[in-house]
Amino acid sequence: MRPVIGVTVSRRSGWRIFPLMALSVRLAGGRAKKWKAMADVRLDDVDGIVIGGGDDIAPTLYGGELRVGVRLDPARDAMEKAVLEAAFERGIPVLGICRGAQMLNIVLGGTLFEDAYDVYGVRNIKTILPRKRVNLEKGSLVARTIRKQCLYVNALHSQSVDKVGQDIRVAGRDPSGMVQAIERTRDPFAIGVQWHPEHLFYRPAHRRLFKSLVAAARARMARAAQLGAAEEAADTDFAPQVASAK
Repeated sequence: MRPVIGVTVSRRSGWRIFPLMALSVRLAGGRAKKWKAMADVRLDDVDGIVIGGGDDIAPTLYGGELRVGVRLDPARDAMEKAVLEAAFERGIPVLGICRGAQMLNIVLGGTLFEDAYDVYGVRNIKTILPRKRVNLEKGSLVARTIRKQCLYVNALHSQSVDKVGQDIRVAGRDPSGMVQAIERTRDPFAIGVQWHPEHLFYRPAHRRLFKSLVAAARARMARAAQLGAAEEAADTDFAPQVASAK
């Protein structure tokens, strides 16, 4: 049976992002359900969760200051904060993508840089193509999952992790030092990446992030250790699963 993965998306752009999420989850052996509003959320029906990308997170959630000209989505902020809090209480594994990684950090007590590129003094080049280099921490779950010490990713964000939350460690940075990947050090499984692996489904390294989530979801279904299952999956060859929709 394929684990069911709830995927949060923007009400504005979810129509074009969710198909990429659903494909990535399916190739990893899961089945995706779209959550674009709190009314869609059914935690009892899912085995894992993806918190997707989108607009900036309101600075009021982490003690920052509002900036002029930044598009926010307070309703989505509230939904995803509630989903993550409930997920940690219920032991549901999570993959955070872009703003999802940031929200994951916030819910666990961390903070963000509102304009990360200004803080690090580098130019913000937004692209869905894999043109930014990320160096991964040796021995981290993200590095083991991707099977690389460095890789090239896309970049569509302006915020980034500042102070890390409880039980969170940095798993990757770009050459400027900006945090690009985080991971939880104990169950339930949680990984956050600043890039968009769903846009890079044609590259096995990025598909393996979804495989790791699905492995943790299967472990939850079996009441087994999620991080252990993800580590085991990281050490096995990745074969996309497309034969069955069950």
